[in-house]
Amino acid sequence: MLQRSDRAGLAGAAALVVGALSACHEVPGPAAVPTYRTATENSATAAPRPADATASAPTKTQAIASAPTSTQATASAWGKRLDMVGQAMGTRVTVAAYVDAEHDEAVIRRAIQAAFDEVVRLEQLMTPWRADSELSKVNAAAGKEPVTVGHEMLEVMEKSLWVSAHSDGVFDVTFASMGKLWRFNHDMDGTVPPAAELASARQRIDYHRVKVDAQKRTIFLERADQRIDFGGIAKGYAVDRAAAVLSQAGLAAYYVQAGGDLYVKGKKPDGSPWRVGVRDPRGPDGSFFARLPVENHAFSTAGDYERSFFKDGRRYHHIIDPRTAYPATATRSVTVWAKDAFTADAIDDAVFILGPAKGLALVESIDDCGAVIVDASNKVWISKRLEGLVETFRAPTDGP
Repeated sequence: MLQRSDRAGLAGAAALVVGALSACHEVPGPAAVPTYRTATENSATAAPRPADATASAPTKTQAIASAPTSTQATASAWGKRLDMVGQAMGTRVTVAAYVDAEHDEAVIRRAIQAAFDEVVRLEQLMTPWRADSELSKVNAAAGKEPVTVGHEMLEVMEKSLWVSAHSDGVFDVTFASMGKLWRFNHDMDGTVPPAAELASARQRIDYHRVKVDAQKRTIFLERADQRIDFGGIAKGYAVDRAAAVLSQAGLAAYYVQAGGDLYVKGKKPDGSPWRVGVRDPRGPDGSFFARLPVENHAFSTAGDYERSFFKDGRRYHHIIDPRTAYPATATRSVTVWAKDAFTADAIDDAVFILGPAKGLALVESIDDCGAVIVDASNKVWISKRLEGLVETFRAPTDGP
């Protein structure tokens, strides 16, 4: 697949941290896009803090929400936003919803907890870091026999193969067959693997050798030296499943975010849309060069700034082009807007590797899908479906 090589991806058990209530200023214009601010949990209505009172922000896309504009009575919880922030799938996961007239705070808290638990459950099925996960069992049986899996694993595998077929193979979950030649996580040491080793490893990447039997619900890796990893697609799937939990509980306004994968439902209590900032790939952490309103849609961003190092004046990053076994070079960042996070997460890396022309063609071929691309020359490309929706504050910061 393209891949986010050696990524933390689907890590082990999640350590849950319950966050305080959060509130953000609405972005007034191009001057700044704020990061999350925290209000005390015992206040009935979270009051926004000054614009410079910021906390750490997610590394990719950022949901921007505002507190209610009118002051509520202490006894009223209407408009209060509840957040749960935890660690799962190797990244920060945030589930947030507003208290409304139909649901009291206790009901919403239970729904948020259930949504987070769903992310953790799916992680345990699809992580490569647990020997008893379904994904690990498929890898262990490579070249030997098909493995029976659950419907979630089968769904993610089938979607992965669909994206591979529609992206000229630049998305390929068998990228894991390369092993750990590239190091971009905690073990990043700035080493560029020998060209001969990369060329040899690249031969093991081939999604055509993955066989799925939907009726028997089995997955089989034909080659004994092949491995799969869902690091480039599973978080989007988990975000959608968590969102489904919230919708089934009757919640009408919420968002779920796992790293750079985000789904937004409904509008804020004052009737205004949620807003998403588009990260500046060469700007400071938490900086944005554009934004757009979002309702009942997902976002996913892939960028070469997330995990990278420089050597001999060249940036090496974690999104690997399977055609070369080296980091992709056509773009700096890609933000995909889609009807679901599963689709957005599946194609953002593919668009990143394909580059603006072929990448936008892929985006336009998918219903209800759009993209904002910053190419290798720092030029911004906006797909047809997002024309007139994206508000650009300034040009992205230039740099290597």
